[in-house]
Amino acid sequence: MQNYRKGSHTTYDLKYHLVWITKYRKKVLTGEVAVRVRELIREICKANEIEIIKGHVSQDHVHLFVSIPPNLSISKVVQYLKGKSSRKILYQFKHIQQQFWGRHFWARGYFVASSGNVTDEVVMKYIETQEVDQPDSEFKIEGQP
Repeated sequence: MQNYRKGSHTTYDLKYHLVWITKYRKKVLTGEVAVRVRELIREICKANEIEIIKGHVSQDHVHLFVSIPPNLSISKVVQYLKGKSSRKILYQFKHIQQQFWGRHFWARGYFVASSGNVTDEVVMKYIETQEVDQPDSEFKIEGQP
């Protein structure tokens, strides 16, 4: 078992690559703003037991590689990250508030890709070798022909 995380009744390794951009792709994530965005992301992740494996704040987007507990959906995680950081950034930096009207700092949507040590092919091969010679080869039942 490599870097598996544990909960009270779970053992898991759920990793995701997340990317989201500023509204209109404005290059405002510089200097104090970039530092504050990084601080806010760290606070939000710590509060939700999300482990940041790697991160990068660019001028107009954020990259995160995170390990998320199974009780959180990826959409909820992004909602927390973008919602709380947006509200606090717009409140703390008045010059940014003038550029982003309507209380929207981040653009709609995000990119997410799951990651793991095991490829799809390895998982399918493992499942395939559990029991041989069944008529429904895509979804088998143990002990049934």
